[in-house]
Amino acid sequence: METLTIASLAAQVRGVSYKPEDLHGSLDDSSVILLRANNIDDGKINFDDVVFVDKKRVSNEQFLRKGDILVCASSGSKNLVGKAASVDFDKEVTFGAFCKVVRPCNIEDAEYLAMFFQSPIYRRQIAATAIGANINNIRNEHIDTISVKWPATVKRKEIVDILSKAEAIIRKRKKQLSALDDLIKARFVEMFGDPLNGTAKWPFHSVGDVAESVDPQPSHRTPPVDADGIPYVSIKDCDYKTGKINFDGARKVSRSVLEEHRNRYSLHDGDFIIGKIGTIGNPIFVPARDDYTLSANIVLIQPKQGKVSPYYLMYSFMSAYMDRQFEEAKNSTSQAAFGIQKVRQIKVMNPELKEQYRFEEFARQIDKSKSAIQKSLDETQLLFDSLMQKYFG
Repeated sequence: METLTIASLAAQVRGVSYKPEDLHGSLDDSSVILLRANNIDDGKINFDDVVFVDKKRVSNEQFLRKGDILVCASSGSKNLVGKAASVDFDKEVTFGAFCKVVRPCNIEDAEYLAMFFQSPIYRRQIAATAIGANINNIRNEHIDTISVKWPATVKRKEIVDILSKAEAIIRKRKKQLSALDDLIKARFVEMFGDPLNGTAKWPFHSVGDVAESVDPQPSHRTPPVDADGIPYVSIKDCDYKTGKINFDGARKVSRSVLEEHRNRYSLHDGDFIIGKIGTIGNPIFVPARDDYTLSANIVLIQPKQGKVSPYYLMYSFMSAYMDRQFEEAKNSTSQAAFGIQKVRQIKVMNPELKEQYRFEEFARQIDKSKSAIQKSLDETQLLFDSLMQKYFG
């Protein structure tokens, strides 16, 4: 098996910066979709948030072709720079200045190259070359010098076939999880209504009536790092797809911080946290353990037993009605943080407890299904990553 560089396998096309007057408000006969870095999503291209540009301003080589690999070439975030997605469609679409295209010289090599650009081996190589004072940039020579294992044609097709099957299972499991999340939210609206469209079925009261809202660290001073310490959990450590917290990746602080926090709160089953600075809201349950502490950028919500169902309250915080309240509160003040008093004053519906617990039972059953699917997803992802390492490492 030989090892080749991308330069010998593909050409590169840099994205174009268009003037405001070149952009259109909608897609019509005279415009085309203009993709940006935010449209690169999990190895695929999504069209959820696109803009449109005058077709006459787009040169022929700037139109995406089936088999192209769209790469985020410039970003203020190291997590975004280098992200890649394969083009698996045939339609008139172009791309912006912060992206570039890797265009295989031979279309038969496109699928294999697309798989390589999703591998941790590619990510490690490109991360080492992303440079810039304030913005991370990928230049042509950075991609050109990336090396890739290049087996015989028959073997490449076999690798693509195996990886594609594993990838299809992963995508199916993710769709199942997303569908179950949507099912819980739909059930919530079915049972309790939606205040935003006037279908609320119950009167309102304040969060402070049914839950304690705790500011874990009122000084708002981030403790120094202690490599031998305990996790200091913030919103960035929360994985909302799995509902789990990444304790291993969290900042580590001295255990004395926890001792200080214990004077303010202890954790119980059903407690959840929300962001109060930058990211507002985004609730997630926290486990009742005493081997971690909570960041100053979150608020701890502790539902009062016998007053409210924790599941009902948390899903209330996930509703569009809650998002509206967060947005209105942010717009009414110049303060960056969503203060503890504002959290206590948030309005939620007040259904009968038996209805809340009926919803909780439903949500718990869905969570069991999600756990089983998540386990299958994790196992398949582990296999996929192992195969990636085997074939490209």
